[in-house]
Amino acid sequence: MSKGNFKSWWKSGAPWVWLNAGAVTLSMIAVVGLLGLIAVRGLAHFWAPDVYEFRYEQDDGEAVTLYGSIRDTEQVTVARLRQAGMQLDVESEFVDRHLIKMGNRDQLGGDFRFIVEPRIIERGKPVNIAMVERTEWGDQTGFLRTVLENGEVVASGANAWPAFERRIARVVELREQINQLESDEIGAINYALEQLRLEERRLELEDELTPERFADLERRRAELDERYAALLKDLNTLYEKINRDSYVMEVQGGIEVELPLARVVRAYKPNAMSFPGKLGFWFEKLWEFISEEPREANTEGGVFPAIFGTVVLVMLMSVVVTPFGVIAAVYLKEYARQGTLTRIIRIAVNNLAGVPSIVYGVFGLGFFVYFLGGNIDRLFYPEAAPSPVFGTPGLLWSALTLALLTLPVVIVATEEGLARIPRSIREGSYALGATKAETLWRTVLPMASPAMMTGLILAVARAAGEVAPLMLVGVVKLAPSLPIDGNAPFVHLDRKFMHLGFHIYDVGFQSPNVEAARPLVYATALLLVAIIVILNLAAVRIRNRLREKYRALEN
Repeated sequence: MSKGNFKSWWKSGAPWVWLNAGAVTLSMIAVVGLLGLIAVRGLAHFWAPDVYEFRYEQDDGEAVTLYGSIRDTEQVTVARLRQAGMQLDVESEFVDRHLIKMGNRDQLGGDFRFIVEPRIIERGKPVNIAMVERTEWGDQTGFLRTVLENGEVVASGANAWPAFERRIARVVELREQINQLESDEIGAINYALEQLRLEERRLELEDELTPERFADLERRRAELDERYAALLKDLNTLYEKINRDSYVMEVQGGIEVELPLARVVRAYKPNAMSFPGKLGFWFEKLWEFISEEPREANTEGGVFPAIFGTVVLVMLMSVVVTPFGVIAAVYLKEYARQGTLTRIIRIAVNNLAGVPSIVYGVFGLGFFVYFLGGNIDRLFYPEAAPSPVFGTPGLLWSALTLALLTLPVVIVATEEGLARIPRSIREGSYALGATKAETLWRTVLPMASPAMMTGLILAVARAAGEVAPLMLVGVVKLAPSLPIDGNAPFVHLDRKFMHLGFHIYDVGFQSPNVEAARPLVYATALLLVAIIVILNLAAVRIRNRLREKYRALEN
């Protein structure tokens, strides 16, 4: 290329076009690669891997039998292992080191163990080796020997596994009945008893606790106590049924342990499963992750309360931030006198978008929780003192804090939408006799609605992933109940809640079992991205429909 041609090519702007295209391409590759990594690492957690039986030489030269599945393999230098005190008689510079999940934490003290390839004497995949998922102490790996009922053997040998599966199904059904009885029926009675206590305390403070009202309260309390006693009797019966069965499992070292079947969630033989069987198991585990509550310090089970809390928070935040953002934008664009003060306000709004989110959390804690919530408790809930109602972090204050955080985005997007509406539209409305308010309400705002939806989309995308402010104003590691349930008033904005973003932080950095929690970090992150995408796609669809509806008027 000659010098003249190069100058003309440079002045044409083509290099910047190619530079932008390259930047967009690299960004797309990075996003797709990141999502692919998260998906592979997260979704692989739900697969049923083969379980090996290893004969392994320990540091003291003794050979032991280990049961476990290989979860990760890496190459490490022999020099590094020798520095750690391991004696290896190998000539190669690198050796494979496997991370195996053994389970049996209650017997071995840990779920995972590193083993190096040169010390594996032999390995096999026994068909009858079983994995048992439990509500406590993680998974159990070993060979099922016997099934017992009230301490007596009812099945052993080849007949043990069919009897084991039948009784697991029975235990799962009983556990569901117990959970339904405890959380729904008994929980509703406890909630009603607490409301009666607060009502009695309120009448005492207002000096209106007459003998007649006290007798009515006692009558209602006696009815609830009677129902509670009947339900407690049914609950004890269910516990007797679920604690009837037990099983004996042979684990590492030939040790046989007897455990109650009430702790078992599911059991399967991964080495005996076909590919379709493992695929069905994968979908079953994935559904459990989405629909069930967490267990084992959030390292097992599902994340449904976190999904529910995230979606409810974002929807409540959207309901709050949209009208306030639109009203502020309409005032600044249509009513405020354009001058120095208005320019300062716009600069302040733009600067608020760059304030660190933790600052909003501190503000929400001080203003919303302590000031507003504390005053609401003193004015409307004196009977609950000293326990706070709204004077403690909760769902309402979290939504208001995020609404304040995303308010500048909605204001700026709405103002830009109002500025794009042709002046002739307004003048035509005025010529037909409409007032300014009628013009705004019937013509301008509907035409600016796509821009409002754009602001809402950006607000949802930012708010759904925020964690730092929520740690101060309402999110918790494990919420005892959902913010929406069957107890009046049904929506409890004062309750604390779980959030997917905080769940990722808690599982990834606060979990006592790091190796077990690591795949859940990827799976939860993928789920959070999917929820944000779904919410944004719904908003984009609404925006596109509004844009098509009012495009003819703009032209």
